[in-house]
Amino acid sequence: MATSSSTLPPATAAPGAAGGQSRLKAILLPSFPEVMFLVLLAWIFAGPQYGWTGLLVDGDTGWHIRTGEYILDHGRVPIVDLFSFSKPGAPWFAWEWGCDVLFGALFRFSALKGIVFVCGVAICLALTLVFVRMLAHGVNLFLALLLCGLAAGASSVHYLARPHVFTLLLLSLSLCVVERDRRRESRLVWGLIPLTALWANLHGGFLSLVACLGLLAAGSGLEALFSSSRGPGAWRPFRRYAVLTGACAAVTLLNPYGYHLHVHMAKYLTSDWIKKAIGEFQSPSFRGENILQYEALLLVGVAAAGLLLSRRQFAEAFWVLFWAHMSLSGARHIPVFVIVAVPVMAVELNRFWDFWTRDADRKSIAGILRAVSRDIASGYGRLTVVPLLVVVLLPILDRSSRWPTDFPPDRLPVKAVNRYQDLLRTSRVLTGDQWADYLIYRSYPQQKVYVDGRSDFYGPEVGQEYLNLLSGRWDWRKVMDRRGFDVALVPPDWPLATLLKDSPEWRLVQDDGVSILFIRKEVSEAPARLVPVAPGKNAPRH
Repeated sequence: MATSSSTLPPATAAPGAAGGQSRLKAILLPSFPEVMFLVLLAWIFAGPQYGWTGLLVDGDTGWHIRTGEYILDHGRVPIVDLFSFSKPGAPWFAWEWGCDVLFGALFRFSALKGIVFVCGVAICLALTLVFVRMLAHGVNLFLALLLCGLAAGASSVHYLARPHVFTLLLLSLSLCVVERDRRRESRLVWGLIPLTALWANLHGGFLSLVACLGLLAAGSGLEALFSSSRGPGAWRPFRRYAVLTGACAAVTLLNPYGYHLHVHMAKYLTSDWIKKAIGEFQSPSFRGENILQYEALLLVGVAAAGLLLSRRQFAEAFWVLFWAHMSLSGARHIPVFVIVAVPVMAVELNRFWDFWTRDADRKSIAGILRAVSRDIASGYGRLTVVPLLVVVLLPILDRSSRWPTDFPPDRLPVKAVNRYQDLLRTSRVLTGDQWADYLIYRSYPQQKVYVDGRSDFYGPEVGQEYLNLLSGRWDWRKVMDRRGFDVALVPPDWPLATLLKDSPEWRLVQDDGVSILFIRKEVSEAPARLVPVAPGKNAPRH
């Protein structure tokens, strides 16, 4: 009896305790990719180097918010212009209406804080999925960490609270699914069809997935053509991905504008004027740390594509070369190049690593790194509640001053608008396109603007006139009179600012170092229009 009672408790208690600890560990101990997501979130946005406010340096966020609110209020997607006095009532494609609704809803719920947080999370998830794709290919953990850091730095050229961040996330997710299907066919890949239909109503970047799938189909066809095995099975990937490409392309017609959206986008993306006038459509200037990181990835990517072509692995080589070309043609494509190409080049670099360390002793540095990488990365696919808890609780519990309450005052005319908002919204204002986005944010529907960030809407006729104005071309007075401008809110470095200072027709009202406010002298004779707004009055609507 004594022996029996002494041996029973350990035998029955130990398994339960071990099982409970194992379940608790599975729930609360984050996997390495989840740790990577949290590190990226803290490094890029929560720290002082970049911060959440950095996502708002582009004023386009302002008109996206107001468009979303319009849709929420009226229950329909706009088909004519809402914001300008230069093209009132003209047909307009609000092709990012899904993101606009999201931005409008987030703004009403939590102001700018909610928008920048969701966009920041989307960016970090996109980069984390790049990291996961590398681990799924068996890439050494430390090599994957290095490349993920370079990817984060290079793609930071386009970290903005705009709809394109959801293209980065959805493209990264889609390529995870595609690469998994390449390793082993899965019905999950057909889920890309409804995802593309949703994507087509969020951002025009859905074309990036269609392009990747088309290149994959073409590459698979060439791989089958050059394959030593010419059996029917060799062509199966080509047929599979060709059908997938066609289906994904077809469902993009499920948008409020139908095929007219595609016609409009084709004109927009092939416009010579857009390529010359809009900075993000121009080739990158190889200055700055983030562009140097992109340059390093570009060189490695092209070399990796060459190795793939030498082995007749066409699909991934086409991905790298196509998006390398697109990124060199327009800086806005750099993040897409990074998302597509980094896992491909990681696999090629890992080949060299494996070759170099294949005979390494287990106690050597290379052997230890291999063992540590294998142990840590083994559970990369495990999911826990920790990232979800952080995403939910961080914006609630963090009440620090890091969250933006307005757009950056060193990049946009926040001070001038705060002081003279009544004057601005009752005037015909000449200002920059990005600053007009901010005026829309602050004063729509009372405020109408000359041009704003919707370059596809204004086109070369109004757009070129605007560029001629800011550069102070010889006929600037005639254009100012014809358009009826009575207020000018311009940056100090515009050539037009110097001309307005010297003009007897215009009076300088304020120069705060970021913006200069001018008013026509005959208009300024009405003193009531120049009364500054009291502090706190007409603040941004939440």
